Amino acid sequence: MSKKSNITTLKPLPRHVAVIMDGNGRWAQRRYMPRIMGHRQGAKTVKEIVTATRELNIPYLTLYAFSKENWSRPAEEVSGLMDLLYEYLQKELDELLGKRIRLRAIGEIEALPDRVYDLLMETMEKTSRNYEMQLILALSYGGRSEIIEAAKRFAKRCMKGEMYPDDLDEGSFRSFLYAGDVPDPDLIIRTSGEKRLSNFLLFQAAYSELYITPTLWPDFNKKEFMKALNDYRCRERRFGMTSEQILLRCTSSES
Repeated sequence: MSKKSNITTLKPLPRHVAVIMDGNGRWAQRRYMPRIMGHRQGAKTVKEIVTATRELNIPYLTLYAFSKENWSRPAEEVSGLMDLLYEYLQKELDELLGKRIRLRAIGEIEALPDRVYDLLMETMEKTSRNYEMQLILALSYGGRSEIIEAAKRFAKRCMKGEMYPDDLDEGSFRSFLYAGDVPDPDLIIRTSGEKRLSNFLLFQAAYSELYITPTLWPDFNKKEFMKALNDYRCRERRFGMTSEQILLRCTSSES
């Protein structure tokens, strides 16, 4: 079988890719640099992967940029990360508008410094009518906190008599999440070799395919991204069914 015919057997690209961007600090330490230099190099990787995602017409990309737990890092590092986020929002607005990318954020974003929060809200508003792709930044984010906050929002609706406990199912619960209209990630990539979700998209990741690479985030370029995507395209997603059931369902839908 020719190489060309092998390519045609690959499954479609994922609609939603989520990335746990890990390894910035280790990248810098291995080069005897301050940790913030790793984060700065990581910001360049963000730009490259966002561009690649847009070129591939993948409609959703979620990046785990800053967790709730990251607030406990040294104050100097946290301040540097906030400065980098502010710089990114300033520099990339024209690019987001030109490529018709909508910026969104999930997490407890009110905890961000005022200047960062204000610029984030402004950027989200200016890009809100873009439709080709959604770039979702997880900022001051925790998966458990998201679930708890969703439960609270549902409980408040019940207290007002607008909903009842029996109304709750997976679909209705999803609507109370930070971005309930966004489909679950088909593929979650984690760089740096760590093998855990680290409190990321716990509800949404139930059937996500996981791809772990030892590559540190600052070295995760478009070539590495394509390796992850092609690995995903070779997998069979069964969602609890058997391979035979999947084949039968595909055959039925084509007839």
